[in-house]
Amino acid sequence: MSERVKITLDGREVEVDAGTLLIQAAQDAGTYVPRFCWHSRMEPVGKCRMCLVEVEGPRGTTLTTSCTMSVNDGMVVHTASDTVRKAQEGVLEFLLINHPLDCPVCDRGGECPLQDQTMAHGPGESRYVEEKRHYEKPIPISDLVLLDRERCILCARCVRFSDEISGDPLIEFIDRGNYTQVNTFPDEPFASYFSGNTVQICPVGALTATPYRFRARPWDLEAVESTCSGCSVGCRVSVQASQNEILRLLGVDVEATNHGWLCDKGRFGFQHLAAPERLTTPLLRGDDGELHEASWGDALDRAAAGLATIVESSGEDAVAGLGGSRNTNEEALAFERLMRHTIGTPHLDARMGDALDVTLLAAGPRRGLIGDLERAATILVWGPDLKEELPVLFLRVRRAAAELGATLVVVHPRANGLDSNADHIVRYRPGEGGALLERLAAGEGDLGGVRAALDEGPVVAIVGRTGLTEDSNLAGAVAGFAAELSDSSVLAVSRRPNLYGAVDMGVAPGMGPGRVGDDPGRDADGILEGLGDGSVKGLVLLGSDPAGDHPSGTAGRAISQAEFVVSIDLFLNDSNRGADVVLPTAGFAEVEGTMTNLEGRVQKVNRLVPAPGQARPANEILADLAHRLGETWESSAAESLGAAISTLAPYADVSWQALDFGTGRDGIVARGSELEFSVQNVDKSIGNGLSLHLGRVLYDLGTAVTMGPSLAKLAPRPILYLHPDDAASLGVIKGDRVELTGSAGSAVIDAALDPSLAAGTVYLPFNLGTTVGSDPSVTVEKAT
Repeated sequence: MSERVKITLDGREVEVDAGTLLIQAAQDAGTYVPRFCWHSRMEPVGKCRMCLVEVEGPRGTTLTTSCTMSVNDGMVVHTASDTVRKAQEGVLEFLLINHPLDCPVCDRGGECPLQDQTMAHGPGESRYVEEKRHYEKPIPISDLVLLDRERCILCARCVRFSDEISGDPLIEFIDRGNYTQVNTFPDEPFASYFSGNTVQICPVGALTATPYRFRARPWDLEAVESTCSGCSVGCRVSVQASQNEILRLLGVDVEATNHGWLCDKGRFGFQHLAAPERLTTPLLRGDDGELHEASWGDALDRAAAGLATIVESSGEDAVAGLGGSRNTNEEALAFERLMRHTIGTPHLDARMGDALDVTLLAAGPRRGLIGDLERAATILVWGPDLKEELPVLFLRVRRAAAELGATLVVVHPRANGLDSNADHIVRYRPGEGGALLERLAAGEGDLGGVRAALDEGPVVAIVGRTGLTEDSNLAGAVAGFAAELSDSSVLAVSRRPNLYGAVDMGVAPGMGPGRVGDDPGRDADGILEGLGDGSVKGLVLLGSDPAGDHPSGTAGRAISQAEFVVSIDLFLNDSNRGADVVLPTAGFAEVEGTMTNLEGRVQKVNRLVPAPGQARPANEILADLAHRLGETWESSAAESLGAAISTLAPYADVSWQALDFGTGRDGIVARGSELEFSVQNVDKSIGNGLSLHLGRVLYDLGTAVTMGPSLAKLAPRPILYLHPDDAASLGVIKGDRVELTGSAGSAVIDAALDPSLAAGTVYLPFNLGTTVGSDPSVTVEKAT
């Protein structure tokens, strides 16, 4: 527990934690000290001088910046004296000398700290009558951010965020004196995955986001707090809309998860919800082989009849379901009820062949929390590139290493975003992970220092699949090893936004609602195999696109062989364009419910806008489908399903009331009992030729990116990366066209060199339009 000290603040004696910055102590005591540069999540710099206060000392009373002075016992502070007010007036007068009076056309107008503090603390009028400084306005510093240098007050918030928090120091001060300005380096745009945060923390309108610019005034907006559905970190957001259209998302500062930060995909990905390609009416396949608009009654009748026919002719095992990881817990529970109870099939899976063992996801050994990173002495990251797949978790790990002093160990086939902060970096070829783990556990050779670091606890191990060609059992073996370390916790990570909640709701083979065992069934790989050999004839897709999302590259062909396919989705995609029935569903901010993040934290998802056209929440669609199949549920309402979820053992303390208004505003961790987890044998064989590392990137060809105008242009073109030695042996140089051949076919693609790869490894970003399968053994030849 922190030592407590007493200070006198404007005549009041208050007790605060020793070492607290004076500006924070005053705020905690209910006294707001005006500021521009200070931000509680960044190091203080005392740059704007707006937070000046008077502090009594042995040499008299002095003016000092409250953001750079820590409290000590007996300190006497004045925040509203005449001297302080005169100083604040002077600071504001200087700041306004060159600041344009364009509040009526500035996006910050109505929520601008400079505007507010000028009204509250400013001089009321300016003595400056000369011409103001002028710059070209605005200038794009990235595809998402515009800079208006005339408005900038040089607080350095954006510069410090990029340097301290995201580690992308791409924006900086240039020039000197009166010509000092913020700008990017020549020919280097502000290409950061976190650029939108600089817009949110800018205290003036110098940085604006292109998706929101000139769209609305803050008083026109309706807002609700919710949970980001971009990945499984579960960042808290404020969703803001006007005239039934979502216009922006802002990060909410929650200690447990995101500290107020968002990645740009999470911040701007909402735009796909308003895409003109959005499904608004049910579609039925006609006699001409094309999809045609239909009524809900006709569509549900056709869906139920098609599934019932397959069950009658081939049995319940001939029907399977895929999806649920992008839906709420309530919708996932409804999906499980339809598949397991109404239809009677055990074959359903929310994973798409790229996730971890169900037990490890639900309640693996020594399951940890994101907050454990704050006290970690050592962090092991043996999993995906967090910057690409779980960006805000990347920020939390980077903070622990760069700011809090944790020793960081990164094990990965190629360079990733954490390398610059890592104390130990271990490279390996896909397929060599099992042997590497044995060497690491024994501390052999050059791994002795890594092993010694892992003996220094507390240890937090972030474990997942480094790539899609990796043996899925490797992550379990790493988790088992990490769980045996003293004072360790394990975060088993996978990227899909509500995969953990879907598994808890029973949308996984062998796992029933509440993390209890159930009849074993086919996983996603088994379902696709069954579709291919004809043993699975009917398929229900809930918000999933296996053809684009399953790493095998053969999912589309397998789905095309199904006798009957029902899809519940936002868009037409490669998986449902051949479906017999397509039902339009509601998406993010159009439904109410809960989601469970990678640490098991349950958080509320709230509705703000109506779904377009005739789109409906998935739980209502599934209930109507169940009714036509002969089972009527007591209630299909999301709130009723939420109440049912609270009867499950791990979710006993979770209720909508607690999440909305009670102690659960920051989420409630659904703990439950640790499940028995057994480490499986890891395949240690390496085929002849090269090993393929197939990894995901933040901006791919998924619908959240391609259907959003701001993000669509950010998806990179597919490139095959080779180690320079391997490229030299093939006679390949940067820019050459090469033919890559894998288990699912071949592709001709541009080549580039990546010396960070382990020799013998080639890297292909996944879901960028080039698919060759998920087998690690591939061949590469120079294209003719």
